[in-house]
Amino acid sequence: MRIIVPLQGVVQGRGGVFWGSVIPCGLFYLLQLYIRQRRPNSSEEDNGETGEAAPSSDASLSRVNSHSDVSAANNKESTSSGSHIQLRSPRRPSFVSHRAITLSDTGDSAYYIGWREYYKDPYHATDNPNGIIQLGLAENTLSLDLLQDWLSHHPEASMWNEGEEFSLVDMAPYQYTHGIPALKAVLSDFLGNLMKGSLPFYADNIVVTAGATAALEILAFCLGDAGDSFLVPSPYYPGFDRDIKWKSGIQLVPVYCPSHEGFKISKRALEKAYNQSQREGSRVRAVLITTPGNPVGSTLDAETIQGVLDFARKKGVHVISDEIYAASVFKGEFVSASQILASGDYDPDFVHIVYGLSKDFGIPGFRVGLLYSTNEKILAAARNLTRFCTVSSYTQKLLVHLFKDKGFIERFLEENRQRLKNRHETVLKHLEMAKISCADSNGGLYVFVDLRHLLTSSSVEAENDLWKKLLYEVKVSLSPASACHYPESGWFRLCFANLDDLTLVVALERLCSFIKAMKK
Repeated sequence: MRIIVPLQGVVQGRGGVFWGSVIPCGLFYLLQLYIRQRRPNSSEEDNGETGEAAPSSDASLSRVNSHSDVSAANNKESTSSGSHIQLRSPRRPSFVSHRAITLSDTGDSAYYIGWREYYKDPYHATDNPNGIIQLGLAENTLSLDLLQDWLSHHPEASMWNEGEEFSLVDMAPYQYTHGIPALKAVLSDFLGNLMKGSLPFYADNIVVTAGATAALEILAFCLGDAGDSFLVPSPYYPGFDRDIKWKSGIQLVPVYCPSHEGFKISKRALEKAYNQSQREGSRVRAVLITTPGNPVGSTLDAETIQGVLDFARKKGVHVISDEIYAASVFKGEFVSASQILASGDYDPDFVHIVYGLSKDFGIPGFRVGLLYSTNEKILAAARNLTRFCTVSSYTQKLLVHLFKDKGFIERFLEENRQRLKNRHETVLKHLEMAKISCADSNGGLYVFVDLRHLLTSSSVEAENDLWKKLLYEVKVSLSPASACHYPESGWFRLCFANLDDLTLVVALERLCSFIKAMKK
């Protein structure tokens, strides 16, 4: 109005009272129209920091976004009409946080795309013989028959009988969210037997979580603040981005481990990654190692773990040792970080071990993991955080019965290792016939296949082109190096323990036939 009133006086002096009122008001509303047409709509404002929004699988989020789009369209239509001008109604709240929007999709990683495409067109020997075969899932189904047989002979483990230990009356009420004492006791014995020569595993230092993912997330929350960093030897498990970064805000800095050096972790590479993080203004809070490695499948030797602990001690940061494949080493010896701590040269309060039953026992659906630490502050916080990731008391009861049978556990793990070894040899045999090499491995549920010679160039784009051919033409889903944050394009993780024997052979024949054709 500061503009309109003086303008009205000027126009009145020339055209009278009527035109002196109409013209300034008309100009004022035209100015409003111009400003509103150039203002970004609500959906653009929501996505201004995150880029183009991907489709959401959440129904409520989809409804909110679609309503915003319709409202914006209606507003544009009404303001562009020449005969009628309607001011835009106040913007309605979306009821979705910025954090929720950023987590509404798993992203464009080939690791997750491969999953989605497989679910759309899964292979079946008779119903869908031309479907996609999933070689991108590190899941172990090889020894579930042994568990099924044990359960059939031990009905007390899964049934509620009045008067027995762990009756329904005992287990139905609220329990400790961080694990019942009986489960912690049998797990501490199990870990002590599995990692011989290590520091003693005390039950009170175990925090039971709903899967190893939850244990990692809790450690990320406890060890750093949003914007801080963990150093992670690369290539590494694609799911770490989801498990660690999503809620904690911790950044993952890859530590490049060259293939020509056997994917070994070097102090030089650790220093380089540490300095990079410092330059970017991010505090390094921990080093996250995995043994056996994922996707390479090789165990870390004592010297390498000592090198990591030396580096961490020098920098004053923590070490997280993800040992979820500890009992899936089918050749050579497994070395735990806890065994290195037994030397007494390192402060155990700065070393934390993560384990779970998903891989070695093939029961990811049970959602059972744990973190082990001697750091009382970490333990206190972790126990409180398990309120959000508690394992059901029914599952805990079953596992107490299972792990009390030490003879069966020993036989199960021995047989499972042999079956993994046989599968590993089957894969290597087929790949050798196609003259394809892999990284040396002695554990885990996968091999890291070298297909660099099939790329048209050493770029990520060329790797992506090859990955698409494998997925959509050959109909096998593998995880490429880029999904594992590895700069050497052309490496692919191939998982071999989630299929039956015949399906694995079909997948390997498809892959080898394609490779032979590419070479011609």
